[in-house]
Amino acid sequence: MRRLTFENARGESIVFYLSPLVIESLSGIGEVGADLQSQRSPNQDGDTYIDTRLQPRFIDLEGSITVTDFERIREYRRTISRVCNPKLGMGIITLELDGDIKQIGATLDSGVTFFERRRNPFQPFLITWKCPNPYWQSIDQITEPLAAFVPKFTFPFSFPVKFGERGSEVTLYNDGDVPCPIEIEFNGPATQPIITNRTTGEFIRVDRELFEGDKLIINTAYGRDRMVVIDRGNGVIKNAWHYIDIWDSTLFFLDVGVNTIDYNALASGGQAVVNISYRKQYVGI
Repeated sequence: MRRLTFENARGESIVFYLSPLVIESLSGIGEVGADLQSQRSPNQDGDTYIDTRLQPRFIDLEGSITVTDFERIREYRRTISRVCNPKLGMGIITLELDGDIKQIGATLDSGVTFFERRRNPFQPFLITWKCPNPYWQSIDQITEPLAAFVPKFTFPFSFPVKFGERGSEVTLYNDGDVPCPIEIEFNGPATQPIITNRTTGEFIRVDRELFEGDKLIINTAYGRDRMVVIDRGNGVIKNAWHYIDIWDSTLFFLDVGVNTIDYNALASGGQAVVNISYRKQYVGI
């Protein structure tokens, strides 16, 4: 089975699958261009490999409107053009292929091309999407909560009494193809909370005190998604880059495989929970 759904920035969606909007061919869902980065020293034969960067992904869908009534053909042409409007910016492609489902952010590279029908009873068309982030993502977002203070006191008890301990940790497993960004939601009250990836040694430390009702959100993705904002509980979102210890902190990704994540704070209340959310990323589908 091969079904593609595109949802634009206005929330309008269209499905290409079976009649009346049939997929004839679909390219770009697996293959993606790559830039090999290398350097050459004087008198060196060949060069030295440094890194590989994937280019934006381009997905081409060739399809047909499988109705023959002129009025219905015009209606479907209008619907496709309205939903797949390049002026609307980024949308989301959801692809179901042989039991696998993935998503990717995409925008129209141009307007929809409707070819001349000539003797063809159906209306052929071509849609090209550009995906600035070339990675497919898992449909489900995984969210794990952590607390800065873990209660330990239970009945019956024995001396010495242990009411709790600072910090908690969780093991996150990324079985995607590449490291994936995370979104961290710090909830106050907490003083200088810190998230550490013990697997890589990287950490993000907040250099401020978060009060009760405060919500600090950090997204480590590249580009426009990368942000640090704070909500004081009144619905007003403000930039909060100055809350982070930018000299030592790293807006890290989850590495491929096992990641042990630790949360701690100098002081915190019972509501000082942090939520870590992420979607796994894949090179192809």
